[in-house]
Amino acid sequence: MSTPVAQSKLERTNEELVEELRRRGKANVLNDATSTLFEASSLGDVPTDEIIRTLQNRWEAIYGKDNRQDLFEITDREIVRQADAVAAFFEESSVIDNGDGTSTLRTVSYGEQNGLCEDERFYKQPIGAFCSGFLMAPQVIATAGHCVADSDITQIRVVFGFRMKSATEAVTRLPNSEIYRVSSVIAQKLTNGAADWALLKLDRPVVNHEPVTIRKQGKVENKAKLHLIGYPAGLPIKVAGDAEVLLNQKPTHFAASLDAFHGNSGSPVFNSSTNEVEGILVRGEVDFVSNGSCNVANVCTTACKGEDCTRTTEFSEHLSRLL
Repeated sequence: MSTPVAQSKLERTNEELVEELRRRGKANVLNDATSTLFEASSLGDVPTDEIIRTLQNRWEAIYGKDNRQDLFEITDREIVRQADAVAAFFEESSVIDNGDGTSTLRTVSYGEQNGLCEDERFYKQPIGAFCSGFLMAPQVIATAGHCVADSDITQIRVVFGFRMKSATEAVTRLPNSEIYRVSSVIAQKLTNGAADWALLKLDRPVVNHEPVTIRKQGKVENKAKLHLIGYPAGLPIKVAGDAEVLLNQKPTHFAASLDAFHGNSGSPVFNSSTNEVEGILVRGEVDFVSNGSCNVANVCTTACKGEDCTRTTEFSEHLSRLL
């Protein structure tokens, strides 16, 4: 995780960060397609890999209609069961112990924090999570590798149950039994533009949530229907369906038309037919674009290449050792 000083310096537009990487000769790692250059002040001693990770985390978007739904809106029991295995990653400082067996999640306004137009979906909902993850074994969480790269894992809290109870009420006070610490990194791989995953051991087994089922061999079919479950932009858990595989040639990852945002990094991508996890959401398009005096969600048509998802077969060999 970034230091407070570095994080403050990184609060710039994507274009400004890309221009800084151009100055450092690193823009090629992002496959940047932007042609407009912005004059940006130097980010000083902020490490190049930290700038790259910041952009990777933001590089996501909406494809066509915004298909994100809150969990209380979902009637499909299988999807509800899948969502029960998905957790939000919070920084330790954002989880406040109430001293009565519960903790309160420290959040801010989604709309205000991102300078959104007031008619944007979920404008008044809280945000606080920085990544997503999913239960792969009773004491093992899978996530994107960049979510924990160069991080002090002791400062990460894995939280189950951050959701909207209704259209206006968020669950931000949770039993401490739903909050876990990360004790170690079991395995991890982070390669720019390719595999991006991590398996984390929790401080204790999770007894009230069932692990998901993942693909262990082969690869997802071309045009297969998919859905995503996670915490877009740090919002309470969302399900985004009606997506499909767009590009399927790379051995380490595939691209899909998933409605995702930076907090979705680490989210499980499910095959909507088999209900197996096919991949982990790791990279995509720009989250927000300017609409005059405020920002709106970036809506992609044919111009976007899709959201990159690391294949579960990249780490499935570890599963037999964990069970």
